Amino acid sequence: MINNSEIGKRIAYLRNNKGLSQKELADSVNISRPSLAQIERGHRNVSVTEMVKFADNLNFSIDEILAESFSYVKKYKIGGMKLAELHEPEVRISIPKFNADKFKNVILYILEKCAGRPNVGETVLYKLLYFSDFNYYEKYEEHLSGAKYRKLENGPVPFGVDDVLHEMESDAKIKSFTADYFGYKQKRYMPMVETDKRMFNGAEIEVMDKVIEQMGGMSAKEISNYSHEDMPWKASKDRQVINYELAFYRVAPFSVRGYDEDREVAGV
Repeated sequence: MINNSEIGKRIAYLRNNKGLSQKELADSVNISRPSLAQIERGHRNVSVTEMVKFADNLNFSIDEILAESFSYVKKYKIGGMKLAELHEPEVRISIPKFNADKFKNVILYILEKCAGRPNVGETVLYKLLYFSDFNYYEKYEEHLSGAKYRKLENGPVPFGVDDVLHEMESDAKIKSFTADYFGYKQKRYMPMVETDKRMFNGAEIEVMDKVIEQMGGMSAKEISNYSHEDMPWKASKDRQVINYELAFYRVAPFSVRGYDEDREVAGV
């Protein structure tokens, strides 16, 4: 069965083929233009009612658009004479650009908020970083720190985080120590300097605070198990860098976007 991303690309293709703008098609289907943009990017489901309206306005059958054999390259007559060939629409690919200073301040911010909690060792810290980065990307389609994460046995781990933490400790920004946590040796970090909050906007702060509120009290085992159910981790291969775009395939309780809420706000 084809996924939301593929359905969205096909709708965008058929809309462009008919010469309609997003606003024109959205008005015909009785949804908002932002909602149509989300559908075409594969970030929102299409209801059965909406699919019927798309079919009526774009002159296709539902069986056709859902078929595995759907072709993006077809020839159409223009003005009864000229032939034009249309191709698959371009797909946006977002490549994270790592901002080392910002990543260090995300670490400091999380440690300022919850380093005093006995459960927050390395494992919990790594997962709070992951959910902060991926939740922000899912919600705003922009990168928070641009850090890359790999799928490891205990959940997502920031690429090169050991070097970053070592550098921060060498610069006296954090201090590491080993603590006993229910019979296990736990490596922990304490912030030694204040976070440079000028690095963040209000939305970034809000996302990090929400992550800390929801998951900052979890044990290492609890947050690792939780991360194993998140679509970006599940859809990645072992030790592979996790693609941020997979955040758009999340479902409850992981999704933070609220696509149905977007429709309500737009009055759809």
